[in-house]
Amino acid sequence: MNTLAYAGPGPWILFFPLIWAAVILTVVTVLRRGGPRGRRGPWRTPMDDRSPIAVLGRRFAAGEIDEEEYWRRISVLEEHFGRTTLTPPGKGGAA
Repeated sequence: MNTLAYAGPGPWILFFPLIWAAVILTVVTVLRRGGPRGRRGPWRTPMDDRSPIAVLGRRFAAGEIDEEEYWRRISVLEEHFGRTTLTPPGKGGAA
């Protein structure tokens, strides 16, 4: 005859939901950091606040550089970033 009574699942029943929560949290974290909407990586747009084009625009707006210097430097940066929408006034740009 069996004299041991069944006492239920015990505290181990909480172990498996915690393992699943950790797995799900890890997957979500990896997908958020590695996806194209992350904050790091080559998908960063050139018009980011820390991009050279934005810094140059702020320097021009603050009066640190004149218009001629701005257009000279922006043409070099456009070649690097591939942006061709900015053209100096009177140099063939749209009105």
